[in-house]
Amino acid sequence: MTLILNRNEVASVLTMKDCISAVEQAFRELSEGTAVLPLRTAISPGEGLSLYMPAYLKKMGALACKVVTVYKNNPSKHNLPTTIGKVLLQDPETGNVICIMDGGYLTAVRTGAASGVATRYLARKQEGQVAGIFGAGVQAKMQLRGIAEARKLSKAMVFDISEEAVKKFIAEMGPELNLEIIPTSSPDDMMKADILATATSSASPVFDGTKVREGCHINGIGSHTSNARELDTAIVKRSKFVGDSYEACFKEAGDIIIPVNAGEIPREHFYAELGELISGKKAGRENDREITLFKSNGLAIQDAATAKLVYEKALAAGIGMSVEI
Repeated sequence: MTLILNRNEVASVLTMKDCISAVEQAFRELSEGTAVLPLRTAISPGEGLSLYMPAYLKKMGALACKVVTVYKNNPSKHNLPTTIGKVLLQDPETGNVICIMDGGYLTAVRTGAASGVATRYLARKQEGQVAGIFGAGVQAKMQLRGIAEARKLSKAMVFDISEEAVKKFIAEMGPELNLEIIPTSSPDDMMKADILATATSSASPVFDGTKVREGCHINGIGSHTSNARELDTAIVKRSKFVGDSYEACFKEAGDIIIPVNAGEIPREHFYAELGELISGKKAGRENDREITLFKSNGLAIQDAATAKLVYEKALAAGIGMSVEI
């Protein structure tokens, strides 16, 4: 039998706290060599793009493949979202597909969870820090949830070009996290934050890196192509640069590809993969003056670990529909 889980069912059992633990373990496996992470495969059928992201985590027993499609004409032609995702979870002992679940909410949470893990290892440890979130959409909310799980915040600031999006962000996230959230009128106002997250669709830098304060930690998650970046050369130069994957960063992250190609920084400026900090191979933050930066591209190991977590929680809760395929 195969368990089918829709978006609401996934959301009902998946918490940020549990997801952070699962994602942390996945990155540890990647660093220790017990993860299998093939390259993402892309196919362009007609007007769309179809991406296949498989991964296997040996210690966690998580074998999965996420299928993500991007069809820009879906809303107008078919009344469907532009981006659709599903995750197929397999039993590693038999190969049988034991669960098919919606991947949209799962992807959002696991991305926020990766930033939560990075914040644990790279942000200053003091309580009462201030978070600054660039963007006010779904992923921006997940970034704040992940950061708030990793550090006890005194307040947060949010900046977005849409005032309406900012209002909705504050109305939802303030009560949920019991946190004061302040709207800001310019990127410069955000430079007062101790922890920054960029979760925008911008293809060009969203703030001036020369103005970032000492000791700040940054989670960069919005840009994901070689010719787009949310972070300028100045802040990349000033930061201890950590990525989710060396290979992914130099294939997809314009934040580091652009300054490297311009000869402004060497490839060796890439300090470590996140898993190397978790496994103790390299040090995370070493003093309170360092500026640290985590660049997230999104890896299939995060999906596999989170899917296994969701499946186990769904079984325990008795939710979903089992079908014979």
